[in-house]
Amino acid sequence: MERQNISSGTKWETEVGYSRAVRIGQHVWVAGTTAVDGEGLIIGRGAPELQAAFIFQKIGKALLEAGAKLSDVVRTRMYITNGDYEEAVGRAHAAVFGEIRPAATMIVVSGLVDSRLLVEIEVDAYIS
Repeated sequence: MERQNISSGTKWETEVGYSRAVRIGQHVWVAGTTAVDGEGLIIGRGAPELQAAFIFQKIGKALLEAGAKLSDVVRTRMYITNGDYEEAVGRAHAAVFGEIRPAATMIVVSGLVDSRLLVEIEVDAYIS
């Protein structure tokens, strides 16, 4: 099967050696995504729900580029830097996936690559 690498053009993709998303056949994997825009600015500083909402928009764009959509998502993994963010990030997740209901995991981590980032999210999709 052919492999399709999707890039969002951030400097980290070439520096670290990864793709925003990878599609092989009907499967799409979207890498851990944070609330950093194309200019390198952090969106929603101090606001986990805003960061998560922005992240889901970024993920949606990557999925579209791979030929998928948010309704194709079968698994989400949400990494939060504080357990108190669970409800806010959960609301952002429900706003996108309330009807889709993928398998989901939320994990509290000690930190992300930048202390201003409160949430990182990755998804897996299957195009039916």
